[in-house]
Amino acid sequence: MRTIKTIAVAAAIAALTTATAKADIVIGVAGPMTGSEAAFGEQFKRGAAKAVEDINAKGGVLGQKLQLVMGDDACDPKQARSVAEELASKKVAFVAGHFCSGSSIPASEVYQENGILQISPASTNPKFTERGLPNVFRTCGRDDNQGKIAAEYVAQKLKGKVVAVIHDKSAYGKGLADEFKGSLNKLGVKEAFFEAITPGEKDYSALVTKAKQAKVDVLFLGGYKTEGGLIVRQMRDQGMKTTLMGADALVTEEYWAITGAAGEGTLMTFSPDPRLLPQNADLVKHFRAQNYEPEAYTLYTYATIQAWAQAVDKAKSTEWKKVADTLRANKFDTAIGNVGFDAKGDVIGPTYVMYVWKNGKYTYAD
Repeated sequence: MRTIKTIAVAAAIAALTTATAKADIVIGVAGPMTGSEAAFGEQFKRGAAKAVEDINAKGGVLGQKLQLVMGDDACDPKQARSVAEELASKKVAFVAGHFCSGSSIPASEVYQENGILQISPASTNPKFTERGLPNVFRTCGRDDNQGKIAAEYVAQKLKGKVVAVIHDKSAYGKGLADEFKGSLNKLGVKEAFFEAITPGEKDYSALVTKAKQAKVDVLFLGGYKTEGGLIVRQMRDQGMKTTLMGADALVTEEYWAITGAAGEGTLMTFSPDPRLLPQNADLVKHFRAQNYEPEAYTLYTYATIQAWAQAVDKAKSTEWKKVADTLRANKFDTAIGNVGFDAKGDVIGPTYVMYVWKNGKYTYAD
């Protein structure tokens, strides 16, 4: 079924590219189109393709049609740099990407060197926008905010519970775990342990045993769905009722596909769900008619391209400095709401909320 979906998306994008072969404005979308995080790459792909289709249907940008090209970084930093260089060689005016912070950060340097604007729908590590690169923006939040919201939830809603923190050593995972731990400690809560895991492993029994011996009630994960899913399953296999808490990297139905009922009660931070906004009803209906659920970063990618396109029209130019100045000076109506950007390139808009997995779906937590 997934193969059929992938073929359908590829065909749709191929048709879109062919239809805009004479386009004057080329833009890119980059993310993990393959690999363990390919579900998020598909979200990027779907959101970007639909945004370009809708913008072109309304006359394009500056009276010109958009052409979409894609790059697959597989969430690998070296591959991300290569993808950025390839997109630069195609003279893209703008890139919506990347997904993993560990990819966005090295790619941003290539885009800066080549005068290309980058807006990430998903890279949350603070370093991404803290380096002062004027071409860098994001439509998602930051881990220092995400970690703080998670820590406050634990301190207020799970008061007295034993908490442990783990991370996968990635720029995203380690950064998120550090922010959560720091915020938690400031609130007077000390973790039972803080340690790294090795991503890609199948057996986390040593970690699970340690958590069981420490009587951990809440295990916070700075990392991705595959490792999180395996860990929660192995905790249940050992009879543990420990709650797994994570963040936006667990916001995909593939998490539940890994955990099954073991994932019940998993908590995670993410921004407010744009699928619930009334103005997105037709957009959501479109995706669902294709048997695709536009979860997580699908509409964030759509909104990323919307914001750039509106800024270009307002600036009357695709020149990155003019567009960057326009992005920082205005607000934009998008699928994720009315957003703006601060001097660093961070989004001014929705903050994080807590979600919980119930019966195979995630919803707002109490």
